[in-house]
Amino acid sequence: MLFSGTIKENLKWGNKKATDEEIIRVCKLAQADGFIQEFPDKYDTKLDQGGTNVSGGQKQRICIARALLKKPKILILDDSTSAVDTKTDALIRKAFKEEIPNTTKIIIAQRITSVEDADRIIVLDDGKINGIGTSEELLKTNAIYKEVYESQKKGEEDDGEGKQ
Repeated sequence: MLFSGTIKENLKWGNKKATDEEIIRVCKLAQADGFIQEFPDKYDTKLDQGGTNVSGGQKQRICIARALLKKPKILILDDSTSAVDTKTDALIRKAFKEEIPNTTKIIIAQRITSVEDADRIIVLDDGKINGIGTSEELLKTNAIYKEVYESQKKGEEDDGEGKQ
């Protein structure tokens, strides 16, 4: 959730004592610094309540930067990168791994790439647990996970993103 105020003020909800350098660093990790630098007032750009004057992907990246600044013990992410492309999603996941390695991250996602490196994946079907394991284990034992994985990987290849 974003609040009315500047981008910097919204980020400081994560850490009130954060320096400008720390703010810029986490925004770079969250893939937010690039678009923030394009605003005329940069980090002093005013946000409307709920962030209605920025895109969904921009809003997500500002909130992710705030979470990185806070360094929480537990972080719950509910489709937190659904509005960004898969390359940006991968860069954000890399930042989570490197910047907050000791944080327990609970990631709720429909995009397989968002969770495939997780220690444990829980597959839900109609609100009930259908399978638990690593991506590798679930590919062997869980029909739902395998079907979603294969359909999404096929979609990436069709888009050209899956090709190296």
